[in-house]
Amino acid sequence: MDRPAARTPHPLLRILLEAADNRFPPVDGGVTVLPGLGRGLSCSVAFTGHAVVATDRPEAEVLAQRPDGYGRSMGPDFLRWLAGPDTVIGEVDVVLAARGTGGPSELALRHDVEDHPRVRYARSVRTRVEVHGDERGFVTLADGLAGRREFSIELGLPGRGHGRSLLTDALTLVPEGEPVFAAVSPGNARSLRAFLAAGFTPIGSESLIRPA
Repeated sequence: MDRPAARTPHPLLRILLEAADNRFPPVDGGVTVLPGLGRGLSCSVAFTGHAVVATDRPEAEVLAQRPDGYGRSMGPDFLRWLAGPDTVIGEVDVVLAARGTGGPSELALRHDVEDHPRVRYARSVRTRVEVHGDERGFVTLADGLAGRREFSIELGLPGRGHGRSLLTDALTLVPEGEPVFAAVSPGNARSLRAFLAAGFTPIGSESLIRPA
């Protein structure tokens, strides 16, 4: 029996993986327009001096809105146009990247948080969602934007250091050296500090647009 053909990775994935390896798009103020992400999802991603827009809209229509790589691609007017009337515009998040450290992991699978909003959101926009954690809280590990592996985190214990230690342990869930990403709201300073302390590095910003 013939095996099904492997799914072709979305071209945005290559750009994200290169950025995680400190190889960024040219700083030219330009915009690269790519096909939509599937399942009704689209996005605008900004790097230093260059933007990438993934959408089902024609490239000529996108460029006619005059986005650029210096901030206009993440502006509210452009995002509202890109979204149209029947979708939800996600927050403008910082995109961070780190490398997995490999197992074995001490974090257990969590089946008791399926009704948590963070888990429900992950399952609505991502695939291959796994939930791991302990008394400190939990992380979701999933295939997210353009197929990248990405984390989100929810703490269950107050106090300093729990987020950083949970993320450090979560990196053992990813094979050593493989990139993993996260998207964090800049206003969520506590979470952003935890990711930075755990070794994540900012590479850009993004807004995910999803069906209402």
